[in-house]
Amino acid sequence: MIPSWINDGSQIDDPFGYGERAVAWLRRLKHPKNPAPGHPFQLDPWQERVIRKIYGPRHVEDKFDDAGLRIARQGDRIVRRVCLLLPRGNRKTSLCAALTLLQTLGPEANTGDLVVSAASAHEQAMELYGEAKLLVTYDARLRKHMKPLPSKSLIECKAKSTNYKALAADGAVQHGKTPRMVIADELHVWKGIAGRELWGALDSALVKTPDTLMVVASTAGRGQDNLAWDYVSYAMKVQKGEINDPAMLPVIFAAEEKDDWEDPELWKLVNPGMKYGYPDLPGFMDKAAKAKHSPSDLDNFKQYNLNIWADKSTSPFVDMTVYDEGAGAIDLEELRGQPCWLGVDLSSSGDLTVIIAAWRDGDGGYIVVPWFFCPKDNLRERQELSDAPYVRWAADGLITATDGNVIDFRAVEARIRDLCDEFDVQEIAFDPALARVVLNNLQDDGLPAVEMRQGALTMMPAIAELERAVVGRKLKHGGHPILRFCVANCEVETNSYGHKVRLKKGKRWLSIDGAVAAAMAVMRASLGGSAGVGSVYDSDDWEEALDAFG
Repeated sequence: MIPSWINDGSQIDDPFGYGERAVAWLRRLKHPKNPAPGHPFQLDPWQERVIRKIYGPRHVEDKFDDAGLRIARQGDRIVRRVCLLLPRGNRKTSLCAALTLLQTLGPEANTGDLVVSAASAHEQAMELYGEAKLLVTYDARLRKHMKPLPSKSLIECKAKSTNYKALAADGAVQHGKTPRMVIADELHVWKGIAGRELWGALDSALVKTPDTLMVVASTAGRGQDNLAWDYVSYAMKVQKGEINDPAMLPVIFAAEEKDDWEDPELWKLVNPGMKYGYPDLPGFMDKAAKAKHSPSDLDNFKQYNLNIWADKSTSPFVDMTVYDEGAGAIDLEELRGQPCWLGVDLSSSGDLTVIIAAWRDGDGGYIVVPWFFCPKDNLRERQELSDAPYVRWAADGLITATDGNVIDFRAVEARIRDLCDEFDVQEIAFDPALARVVLNNLQDDGLPAVEMRQGALTMMPAIAELERAVVGRKLKHGGHPILRFCVANCEVETNSYGHKVRLKKGKRWLSIDGAVAAAMAVMRASLGGSAGVGSVYDSDDWEEALDAFG
């Protein structure tokens, strides 16, 4: 994914010449690290087009709403928000430092303006500040008008009574500021309440004055439970043409999961600076070579060097590249007559309901097959919230869509009975929270339904067994896309001893039900007993059970 306009040579709208003016001013800057004669600031063609796209397009006349309120002045920028998503090593920091100077001293500066850059921590904030300070201190023309004050993370420009200030989420949030431009650096790592407070304070402040600019400058993040995801995912839709929003300028250079990560042409495509000498190609090749032999290095290479937004969780349960090794085809006919264990996770309306069947493979591993259910009326809403193709999954038969807006447990119970007819089901493990009626119905008919509570102590050995199977390449799942979606969404909650005691999700609409049911089914299969025979961990009073064994 790259901006369609970045290399096509198309004319960029610039009715007042402000785009050309900005480019010309930036070309006059100097950078001490550039070995070229005169040490000019290196503004490569792709960067120049980004600058022109931000500052060129303007409203050519005043615009008013139906009530007569002015919503744009003649000459105001059309672009008010930028999503600059680049792989590491593409000089994002240098470009952003130049933008701060352009709007503090350059032709985009207005008297009294405040320019703010913000990061998750002080050290990160000082990287951008340090780059801007380097440009100022090296150039006598800038030093004449601008004064860096490192102790305050501030650069003053007395000539225009403007200031550039670097802020960090781990410092005191300063409400009441009225910035004209905000650069949010690596937004995907802004954590907790402090990060959200700083983002809220800065984002809301931009409505106080006209013609403001928000620039989110970042590499790809991980998960959908961070501040950046909503902003970036929206920008991706704009870049793909799914949303028409002239005020948002997406500048997103990113490979996609299906792309061949070993292809040098892909590297050049998503790293726009590579043809100009950055990032360093030998170093890049070395990282790619290491990634061939290490799943964790491959994960990092895809995220940081190819800018692929990593799987759903910011604290992943398992390495999904390892999980994917279990995607070989499964022949259900071969499993008939072999002992089978079912894990069932029921929901009402907010989540998927799932049945997972698990078979032991005779080599210390497991084969798992899922059946998913979702209320038909909720499919499209869940698709919009999670950006997962629920409607297509249902059309493809991967989800049984039951009528209405709540799960029809009768359909789930009927499927369980069918599975008991088809396979040699040893146990049907339920969390009894929502399953009392279904569980009793099955037990009344002599089917081996058992309770498996979802308490932390009950799930700890189940999570450990599922993790052992994945890490040991002992889990065969057939590459079922919804099950993969659920596993990728999983985070783990640990106790004070570091034990993984519960699977959780970062956002309420990111389903993990398939992973929970898989852990239940695999755990029951690992015990390998007949119905009613299980582990002491099945009881929330397991400490008393252990005491009973002396």
